[in-house]
Amino acid sequence: MITAAALCPAPPLLARELTGADPVIPDLREACRQAVAALLASRPDVVAVVGTAEKTTGWDPGGRLDLAAYAPMLGAAAGPTVPLAPGLGAGLLDQAGYQGRRLLQSVSPDEPAQRCAELGADLAGRAGRVALLVMADGSARRGRRAPGHLDERSAPFDAEVERAVREGDLEALLAIDPVLARELMATGRPGWQVLAGALAGTRPRVEIRYAGDPFGVAYLVASLDLPPG
Repeated sequence: MITAAALCPAPPLLARELTGADPVIPDLREACRQAVAALLASRPDVVAVVGTAEKTTGWDPGGRLDLAAYAPMLGAAAGPTVPLAPGLGAGLLDQAGYQGRRLLQSVSPDEPAQRCAELGADLAGRAGRVALLVMADGSARRGRRAPGHLDERSAPFDAEVERAVREGDLEALLAIDPVLARELMATGRPGWQVLAGALAGTRPRVEIRYAGDPFGVAYLVASLDLPPG
């Protein structure tokens, strides 16, 4: 069962190795640090990390993000590698000093809502106490300098996602239109729906730790705490 969950975005700049001493998005990084710390405070038997990637599959739990893909001077990773979103989640666990059991799971952007929900339910049953870390970006069309340029539909889309998370109304995430999400470059849609499936039938207590769009992409950081029983 899920004991706690956390929602973080997955921009490459979360990897400190890519920015060095430059304090890029320090408030976002701190919010992610706090969310992961709260997640681990639930004393999970296993932490499941979920993020969007080309295919839906599990990855080597010892895998890490290959930062050389973003900064060749860093050199290739020594061990098994994983895609960006689950790889950044693994990095957040490493930064928190977590050495326990972990699951790394990617979910394809082509997965329908029902399949995402089923995957979430499956992850929730992997151990007696499962903590879920979902790495998910909102729309990437929130300004003229955004990756996808400005789309006026982005603001209401992201506002509804934030409302659903803030109020613990996770079932509403299953109603997100995948076509609209794709048009808005909201790559986090499958991850949000995995979260909804994992916490189905519950009403978590939620703390929003960050909500903003510093690069024209909507980033949301949240801690979701489940009441006992």
